[in-house]
Amino acid sequence: MLTDYAVEKILAALGHESPDEHWIEALDNGSHILIRPLHEQDRQLEFEFINQMSAESFRTRFFGAMGHENVSLLDQMMDVDYRNRMAYIAMVHENGYLTEVGISRYADSADVQQCECAVVVADRWQRQGIGTLLMEHLIVAAQRNGFKKMMSIHQTNNFGMHRLARSLGFHSRYPATGDNEIIHELDLTPVFG
Repeated sequence: MLTDYAVEKILAALGHESPDEHWIEALDNGSHILIRPLHEQDRQLEFEFINQMSAESFRTRFFGAMGHENVSLLDQMMDVDYRNRMAYIAMVHENGYLTEVGISRYADSADVQQCECAVVVADRWQRQGIGTLLMEHLIVAAQRNGFKKMMSIHQTNNFGMHRLARSLGFHSRYPATGDNEIIHELDLTPVFG
């Protein structure tokens, strides 16, 4: 008998089709969001999401004041294969349309057992639990896809990310190169007890 995990592995071997998974999640304020994998046809949603980000959110997510019109950035954000590069988007129903309000993603690193992650939530939707929900699903996907460690690098003044990382069990350290950045790391190996 094939398990769900085995079926997913077989489908992954056949191509880079997006997983058929989604969740309706309740937020801290009682409203609901849809979380699902980023799809190729979400390019316009992602473009609108990036363009509506505040300068501060853009700076903390991308480490600088990159232009919102940066097409190569959008190409990079849309490049997912659902194993080595994964992304989940959070959407709400507003004015008759599904609107993207957050995204989490990981990409494999030079160390094949490690992936680097990031999450960003639209300013007006922050501190309602979306970042936590997105990251919880991303962590499960990274474990399912065989990664042993997840990490992220952030500016030391990104206090929201520091709180989120700590709440998810990440350990933090400063890199040897200086103190303007902080590295958050999460061990993804299962704990048996």
